[in-house]
Amino acid sequence: MADPAQPAGRHASPEGGRPGDGLVRVGAVVFVLGVVAVVAGVVPSVLSNEPGPVAPVVLAAALLPVGLAIALVGLLRAARTGRREARRARG
Repeated sequence: MADPAQPAGRHASPEGGRPGDGLVRVGAVVFVLGVVAVVAGVVPSVLSNEPGPVAPVVLAAALLPVGLAIALVGLLRAARTGRREARRARG
């Protein structure tokens, strides 16, 4: 029988997250903020047929790859930790 103090699955306990989980969450938030900012900057330009401000849209679009990079670093960190723990378990 499983120990009730231990999480049942890999994603069962967000409080006791693995290294890198926080980076993945931050990266996802930055990415979504970038998407929302780009949409908010482009939609008024499309609907009004007038050119909108370009600089804010370009800066907002820069959040997309930054958020993706942060999330990928978090995933790599979690994978390295998992691999390290597997090696330790094997002996």
